[in-house]
Amino acid sequence: MTTIEATIPSTIPAWAVLERRLFDIMDQSVYPYLEKYTRPDGSLIWGDALGGSEDDFYESFYNWPLLYLLGGGDHLLQLADREWDALTRQLTGFGLVHKDYSRRDDQFHQSESDIYFYLLCLADPANPKHLDRARRFAGLYLNEDADALNYDPERRIIRSPYNGSGGPSMSFFRGEPSYGWSPGMARYGLPHYDIPGITTIDDLKDPALARRMGEAMERRMSRGDVVHNLAVTSLVTNAYLMTGEERYRQWVIEYVDAWVERARQNGGLLPDNVGLSGQVGEYIDGHWYGGLYGWTWPHGFYNIQMAATVAAASAYLLTQDARYLDLPRIQIDQIVALGAVRDVRDCVMSLHEHWIGQYRALEDQHETFVVPYRYGDCGWFDYQPMSPIYPVALWNLSMQQEDWERIEHIRRSSRYDWNVVFSFRTKENAGHEQPWVRFLAGENPAYPEEILRATSRMVCRRLTQVREDETVTTHHDVHHWQYLNPVETEALIQLTLGAPQIIYNGGLLMSRVRYFDAERRRPGLPQDVAALVEKVEPARTVLRLVNLSPLHHRQVIVQAGAFGEHRFTEARYTARTSGFPGAIGDYAAPPLAAETRAVPVEDSRLQVRLPPGTEITLDVGTVRFVNRPSYGGL
Repeated sequence: MTTIEATIPSTIPAWAVLERRLFDIMDQSVYPYLEKYTRPDGSLIWGDALGGSEDDFYESFYNWPLLYLLGGGDHLLQLADREWDALTRQLTGFGLVHKDYSRRDDQFHQSESDIYFYLLCLADPANPKHLDRARRFAGLYLNEDADALNYDPERRIIRSPYNGSGGPSMSFFRGEPSYGWSPGMARYGLPHYDIPGITTIDDLKDPALARRMGEAMERRMSRGDVVHNLAVTSLVTNAYLMTGEERYRQWVIEYVDAWVERARQNGGLLPDNVGLSGQVGEYIDGHWYGGLYGWTWPHGFYNIQMAATVAAASAYLLTQDARYLDLPRIQIDQIVALGAVRDVRDCVMSLHEHWIGQYRALEDQHETFVVPYRYGDCGWFDYQPMSPIYPVALWNLSMQQEDWERIEHIRRSSRYDWNVVFSFRTKENAGHEQPWVRFLAGENPAYPEEILRATSRMVCRRLTQVREDETVTTHHDVHHWQYLNPVETEALIQLTLGAPQIIYNGGLLMSRVRYFDAERRRPGLPQDVAALVEKVEPARTVLRLVNLSPLHHRQVIVQAGAFGEHRFTEARYTARTSGFPGAIGDYAAPPLAAETRAVPVEDSRLQVRLPPGTEITLDVGTVRFVNRPSYGGL
């Protein structure tokens, strides 16, 4: 392995101090959270019958192994592993989990908890427990479990929108088919708009009409494949990254190819439903829209684009065929083409809370670029701001200029300043893509310090809420713990890995670099070391490393890609040529003189030695998606 030694005395940059401080406060933040909301065995304090979905339990801890992966304390991996097991036991007791996996769920929700498991596997790939589960979970969709034949290999479909360890459910409802009015779901409107006697959401307050709608949903949404089942591709890719076994790779390609072909036959847009015969629209009068978590109800483009991006990322990672990126690219293009600048006060938005960053950036202005998120019998509707999550995730995968231009088009149309940073957190633990990409463009140099300060404020706010929370054992919202999770990883992913936040609904960690502590033989940045990816280009990565310790040497291994899928070609860096620290009795260090050096790497990893109080900026040639990806550690 190529080894480079830092020789430049550190300037102790503010961002580096703030970054290590953020690691420190989040390392400790988990203890008051656990003390208040968990029992000694790790189970969540919850006395009522479950009022939500099983994914909500797992989501409350999903990024703890991620913080460990980035360089957080050893205890984070131990606690994250303990909590996964404790929640699995707890949910098994509720009857919702079977064989360690959800018995029956839609993939929109299931994928939100799966990301926790993927990060556990990436953090500890040698753990035989994770390996066993990775095989078994993927096997649920390769028909390796006789009790869970979820997949039809002939028609290349997952047999039901509700699937899991119990097999395809073939039923929308757990009990009698009835879909009545509820305050939480009313904002999403009607699942179907052609049911006799039902024209508005308020009509569902009538039990007879609620039953009529429920029966229609049972007929139309209980069987066959739906587009968000594409999230299963990450589950199977996870097994491949753990084992390298070809059957997992082949399944992903087979399943994604089936949906690519369906999109091609639908003019590029993904249809959202496929019957058991393999026919699009089989149960919805031939319509390409109207399936569960499809274009009409409840979220439309919001979750369909996530599924398309997740599937394309998995297929691209496993094949190195960039044509798979056309799948999410075409969805973006067609939706953006329908956009317009409108007054947000006139837009009835089903996901209005997701756009807090845009609203704050608009300040006293109210007009911004919005696109339709949903489609039904009356055409496109539900106009909302275009989330930068989607085009930024696509560009992160492709590094193509055309995809950067897609981001720029949306920025220019948005009519607000993309440089500003606010302290907030969305459901996806994201929302700061705009100021981050402006930093990468060289036009927002203050971003690292600002986002680290904003994140620290958010962590402190969460801990204050935890201290002042008096609803333990009495609360009735299964999302309660998610709202209070003090671990915030978006800023650290962006700054240290040079990547956007993972796609929350089922995404794998797709990053430019990843780190290992060479001395402690574990993932993540060593203690005292701060990292900043300053630039990512198709064939170039610029990375700055700082050792803030005045006492200890540190050694960090830098890996090209989260899974070693990239390769470093050459590293250029500045090396000191002048003396240091100078003679005893001199009042100042001698002037710094330095030269640029270059060393060949031609490997997926390189090692950097950081003497006390030094820093180094590496300008590394990078060839992307050329190696077989793997979770392999040190």
